[in-house]
Amino acid sequence: MSVQTFMLPDLGEGLTEAVLVRWTVAVGDTIGIDQVIAEVETAKSIVDLPSPYAGTVLARHGDEGGTILTGAPVIEIEDGASGAADPSAPAASAASTASAASTTGSAGAGSSAEHEAYRAEEQAGSGNVLIGYGTGAGPARGRRRRRGTTMRPPERPAAPEPAGRPEQPERPRPVAVRSPIVRRLARELGVDPATLAPSGPDGAVTRADVLRAAGAGAAAGAETAPRPGASAGTETAPGAAPGMAAAPDGPLRVLRTEPFTPLRKAVSATLGRSRAEIPEATVWVDVDVSELWALRPAMAAPGEKAPSFTALFARYVLLALERFPLLAGRLTGAADAIELFDGVNLGVAVDTDRGLMVPVIPRADALPLGALDGALRTLASTARDGRTPPELLRDSTFTVNNYGAFGVDGSAAIINTPNVAILGIGRIIERPWVVGGEIVPRRIAQLSLVFDHRVCDGGYAAGFLRAVVDLLEQPLTAYPRV
Repeated sequence: MSVQTFMLPDLGEGLTEAVLVRWTVAVGDTIGIDQVIAEVETAKSIVDLPSPYAGTVLARHGDEGGTILTGAPVIEIEDGASGAADPSAPAASAASTASAASTTGSAGAGSSAEHEAYRAEEQAGSGNVLIGYGTGAGPARGRRRRRGTTMRPPERPAAPEPAGRPEQPERPRPVAVRSPIVRRLARELGVDPATLAPSGPDGAVTRADVLRAAGAGAAAGAETAPRPGASAGTETAPGAAPGMAAAPDGPLRVLRTEPFTPLRKAVSATLGRSRAEIPEATVWVDVDVSELWALRPAMAAPGEKAPSFTALFARYVLLALERFPLLAGRLTGAADAIELFDGVNLGVAVDTDRGLMVPVIPRADALPLGALDGALRTLASTARDGRTPPELLRDSTFTVNNYGAFGVDGSAAIINTPNVAILGIGRIIERPWVVGGEIVPRRIAQLSLVFDHRVCDGGYAAGFLRAVVDLLEQPLTAYPRV
């Protein structure tokens, strides 16, 4: 018998820590090679953590919601040496390890055929230790493990239970709280996630669910409990109006300190660097999209949904960037030249329970409207689900941010460095507008362009913004290219 300790592998791309979202195994469980033992959250996404060892779980290191550093122990497994993968091997795609487990399962978990097949695949560049971070040329297609499924070890003949060993009670099914922030918030507010009706993707409990439950509990308590510091509503503070309750004495107390998640740290670093390094300037304009509003239903392919306004705005922005390519470039490291590209990798700001993310549509300028709309919907869904592949969270060359979805007209956006510009889109509302000398109701939105003044001057930025406005106000002029 031997005990193997699985250390958190190097996640690559400068990531040095991860937040433990939830355990999927318990002490005493028998697990197989590549069985998912936990979900961890990095600054990129939430990923499954598979075990490189088979055996019995002796100990788990770390609490759900806590941080594990790269190289720190994650789990201890007994009798895992016979089928263990080399934990120092580079990470590979999830599809490769799934293939190894499925093709060797018929030989039995402890057979030499399984061991040799696993080692052969490991030497060929596999040996997965973290799903989503690999050494292959790109993600495997068609064989990707579905979210929420767990690879099970091949069945073994039932072994007789040792005499006198107490029977372990069946563990309850884990509650679908995927974000450590939501889990911590529920714990601090005294809310049991098991009692909540989840409203998030795939049945996940969200921050809003927890706050809603906490608010209902507080409201119920307020009906019966007197306010602290007031006896019957008659005590008043010195100099206060009659009937006003006295305020507690002393300074404010710190209720709690919430550490930043890996994503929040990454966002903080990016935005802080942007504000510190970029001399930014902003131009904005109101645009009449009444005609586009009326044409949008007719732009849908037969049997398909009408394209979203984000897709429409993005498509016209991409057309305007053909005339103003500096705004989709990047400064060199010395900031004394700008790199121009043969296309646009479009970043799209997405608000998620984990925080702001900017997934990327590669070569978005080459996509027609229907394909662009589909890519946007898919990106938003995977980002909110925390499953965006790391390769789609980098290398954007221009960013759009539709904050109008939150019911606001404008925003002083921060450039998503190393981009040199970001276009913000406000809400579309009916406003009085002068058309042909008459005041009529029109659908108006505000666009704001924040740009790096080192790259261009206000005239160039205004020219780009006016080009976008002209396309939006006269959408049929460019419709064949949309």
